[in-house]
Amino acid sequence: MRTERDVLSASSALASRFAAVRALSADLVAPLSDADATIQSMDDASPAKWHLAHTTWFFETFLLRDHVAGYRLFDSRWPFLFNSYYEAEGQRHARPRRGMLSRPSLAEILRYREAVDAALLAALPDLSPAAQALVELGCHHEQQHQELLLTDILHHFSINPLESAIWSGSPKVPVAVPGPIQWLDGVTGPADIGSATTSQPFAFDCEGPRHTQLLHPHALADRTVTNGEWAAFIADGGYRDSRHWLSDGWAWVQANAVAAPLYWEQRDGVWTRFGLDGRRPVDPAAPVTHVSFFEADAYASWAGARLPTEFEWEAAAARHDPNGGNQLDRAGAVEPRPSPGGPAFFGDVWEWTGSAYRPYPGFRAAEGAVGEYNGKFMSGQFVLRGGSCATPRGHVRASYRNFFYPHQRWQFTGVRLARDL
Repeated sequence: MRTERDVLSASSALASRFAAVRALSADLVAPLSDADATIQSMDDASPAKWHLAHTTWFFETFLLRDHVAGYRLFDSRWPFLFNSYYEAEGQRHARPRRGMLSRPSLAEILRYREAVDAALLAALPDLSPAAQALVELGCHHEQQHQELLLTDILHHFSINPLESAIWSGSPKVPVAVPGPIQWLDGVTGPADIGSATTSQPFAFDCEGPRHTQLLHPHALADRTVTNGEWAAFIADGGYRDSRHWLSDGWAWVQANAVAAPLYWEQRDGVWTRFGLDGRRPVDPAAPVTHVSFFEADAYASWAGARLPTEFEWEAAAARHDPNGGNQLDRAGAVEPRPSPGGPAFFGDVWEWTGSAYRPYPGFRAAEGAVGEYNGKFMSGQFVLRGGSCATPRGHVRASYRNFFYPHQRWQFTGVRLARDL
């Protein structure tokens, strides 16, 4: 039975976590001007200040409005602007037009954040366990938006011919190009998949219920595909050979004249890439990133392999530390780094799987508006696993399911191969 001291300790720990998450978001936008934080470069991306305001709206709406008696909204006009997709919360500003919102300013949104933070921290010790669970959900929700904020900023800056760096990159230290992929025998037979709520403190609803999957004999690559290996795919005509592509993928390649990963350009015969630290030569030893599911599947076909299922991936990754690897610890330039050796399943790049994003047996969405968080998106998308260099450390776990449409590649997405035995 929990004592009052236990309750106070848990509340204090949650307050510290909330404050740390909120502070990181503010640090990430520190280098941006109001104009930088306002622009929207494509429908899939959102302005930086919208991310800041939306995550604040989440806490204000589902915590302060719904659980704190007498709370008054910071600005009653703003929920229309900063609701994302919650139908239960009513009408909202159209997603493709978020970049048209020159007002409120970045400074006003930062004041909004400060006001909501102060109100929530003051109320937190008296919140019910159910409301405190929503605070934890809100922290993970904001961590998702921290990664989106970084990748959206990268895309915004990539379309500017100046190709400005947002942060200075670390000095480049030559690293030996990894040798050939080594194959690891995968888990075979019945495997327990999904979140075990009794043994981990948090999981999104789409990670459960825990259930059993039958895994057939297979092997997984001990690392993800490198830039050097991808350059060989390009040189061998991989983007010009329809035999390796799914029909929808081949149509996408032709319609969009795709010939390399996003942000790659060949200059004077040398492949370069644009990153948060500006344009630099492609590092052949680093994991390839910013590739779509279509590209990942075509590369796997060219390599005589396939993409792993999400169940094969999870069964293997469950043996590894989810807090290891190259993940986001602080504001600054982030990019995938060459592997130090040995199998690594977390960090650097999200890994495409061959699994459609669909509900697990027995899945039920939560009651209320927060039930719209994941379940209604289980159509037409593919699962990615493992987190990336832009994923806040402590946010992912073996059961974590990210998901995107097969053509999308502005996230830090990469490839791990699998093969049948």
